[in-house]
Amino acid sequence: MSLDQIFVFLKQVVVGWMPLQCQPLVSAILSVAAIIGVFASLFAITTVLERKGLGRIQNRYGPNRVGPYGILQPAADGIKALIKEDLVPRAADKFVHFIAPLVLVAPVFVALAVVPVGRNMVAIDMDGGVLFFFAVGAATELAVFMAGWSSRNKYSLLGAMRAIAQMISYEIPLILSAVTVIMMVGSLSTVRIVQAQEGFSGYLPNWFLLTPWGLAGFILFMIAAAAESNRSPFDLPEGESEIIAGYYIEYSGFKFALFFLGEYIGLFAVCGMAITLFLGGWTAPFAFLEGIPSYVWFFAKLFALVSLFIWVRGTLPRLRIDQLMNFAWKFMLPMTLVNLLAAAIWHFMAPGFSRWAVCSLMILGPYVALGRGLFTRRHFSRRVYRYAE
Repeated sequence: MSLDQIFVFLKQVVVGWMPLQCQPLVSAILSVAAIIGVFASLFAITTVLERKGLGRIQNRYGPNRVGPYGILQPAADGIKALIKEDLVPRAADKFVHFIAPLVLVAPVFVALAVVPVGRNMVAIDMDGGVLFFFAVGAATELAVFMAGWSSRNKYSLLGAMRAIAQMISYEIPLILSAVTVIMMVGSLSTVRIVQAQEGFSGYLPNWFLLTPWGLAGFILFMIAAAAESNRSPFDLPEGESEIIAGYYIEYSGFKFALFFLGEYIGLFAVCGMAITLFLGGWTAPFAFLEGIPSYVWFFAKLFALVSLFIWVRGTLPRLRIDQLMNFAWKFMLPMTLVNLLAAAIWHFMAPGFSRWAVCSLMILGPYVALGRGLFTRRHFSRRVYRYAE
């Protein structure tokens, strides 16, 4: 037994101890417990790393009071969320108000079931894994609407409407950027997609990221993922300066903590899918590093992508709502369609420099044209101020 398969072996041992009729149920329980335990722990660790990272970016201290170097801050935040008073508006729909955070958290954990975190380490290996991932993830939009509508607050309702408009707008380029990989592999199975990227071409891995259409698809996927996860600079649904914390303004205590948890687990899920689609999943970046366990590579890539999101949050300002929607429909959507065509040309052309040149030009040309059309500085007439006598 290799170190790479240690967790698979332990699960098989535990399941083998159970009666035959109980083994499927025990296997499912162990998979669910592993997903919840691992990613909930990552949530706690990420909150501390993000606050410390943002502190360094903004030239200030992060958490440094609770525990050594502030590492117990997640525990303090969790205890505070548990004991804080749960306030519910008098006019709220109390049942919908109560279940909205649960409806948000449950789908993002379920979506992680089809993300392979290592070789032979996926909870559900289904033929339509990618389709299942996006279908389940779409349920979060319902939870956002439930939270905004049930609060009976105009600010929460406006925040929910903005969030749903944003999520629907960016869900289209998110899915279309993944379609290029599905076209190349010919399968919706996340495991087969990773297996298609195994091996090396010389010193470089066969990751889809290292192709023109794969690089463009990865960038488009990550931008759309940031918008889907309400991460900066796309965190308009909770814009404090505009709409007072958005759709969960009327939530406090543990319900608010569940919304916080759902956003981070959703971020882990889309990063895991980006790793599966474009970064080779559990595969190593170089042949001489293949001895390192596959799950180590997956979580190393996950850490890198989450760090990228933290860096972006501490660097870029928030967009306006009109800029956000224009960017989705006038740039992201056309670029994903162009990338689909470039991937098709790549598939049918013979390997060589000409294939790289043609596909790169097919992507760069529309990128420049769409960028100029979207971001050209508008000329305004000179404003004249007239003052009262």
